[in-house]
Amino acid sequence: MKAKSKVWKRNMFIASFIIPTFLFFCVFTIYPVIQALQKSFYDWSGMSENSTFIGLDNFKEIFKDPIILRAIGNDYFLVVGKVIGIMILATFFAVALTRFRVKGSGFFRAIFFIPNVISVVVIGVLWNFIYNPQIGFLNAFLSLFTGEKVDITWLGFPQHTIWMLLPPTIWAGIGFYMILMIAAIVNIPASYYEAANIDGAGQWSQFRNITMPLIWEQIKVSVVNIVITTLNGSFVIVQLMTNGGQPDNTTQVMGSYLYRMAFQQYHFGYGAAIGVMILIVSLITTLILQRIMRQEAIEMH
Repeated sequence: MKAKSKVWKRNMFIASFIIPTFLFFCVFTIYPVIQALQKSFYDWSGMSENSTFIGLDNFKEIFKDPIILRAIGNDYFLVVGKVIGIMILATFFAVALTRFRVKGSGFFRAIFFIPNVISVVVIGVLWNFIYNPQIGFLNAFLSLFTGEKVDITWLGFPQHTIWMLLPPTIWAGIGFYMILMIAAIVNIPASYYEAANIDGAGQWSQFRNITMPLIWEQIKVSVVNIVITTLNGSFVIVQLMTNGGQPDNTTQVMGSYLYRMAFQQYHFGYGAAIGVMILIVSLITTLILQRIMRQEAIEMH
């Protein structure tokens, strides 16, 4: 009886943590997803009580909408750019602050992490000032080398504006993933590196044969997280820095287009269908990525 009582108490203790979290997940994640799926089958303005069931017409319209194709392309452009930029820089700084024993590493960790505690709105406004053609830091910095005033409208070129969104998004993400890499690297036994030094292995060889395999799980988690957050959250920086996809929808992403259609043009049913498309694209991309990055975890002994 005592054993059963202990098991029951243990299960209740675990349930006291799981059930509230599960309820919050259902209310704020599952329920909105179900509602979005339901609304995607209706022609609804979002402001009226009246809605008309139109079946798959919203999804048919998506496949005919040229802006959707561009938005998906921009989403994946940001995904690839952020994964490459963030992971290379975060891993480099993590290795530099741990393996190279840089003085004041704690200070640099705090400095790199500051963008992660700043609101995305603040980041967008800050980089808008940096890119400002009249009073921006970037033009002022370039003027030091040209000898005359530089007046480049960095966010005004249709072919290149999407590239201008990469620096702020990469800058904002480096610190968090650097901390993840540092946490993984410091857990690698020092004896591994000592043995490699005795064998004459250089820093690059140690990184490739010791560090990378033993932090692969953290790298995989980081890449998947970057992909998911980019596909689902890029609309914020796009909305702030390019006024929702300007110029001429060249920086449009699925999230910003959803916002425009649902809350600016009051085509809420179509916006819900775009939301369902974002969910499907995110799931498919994540599954493919996990399969590509699948690798047996290496255990430390």
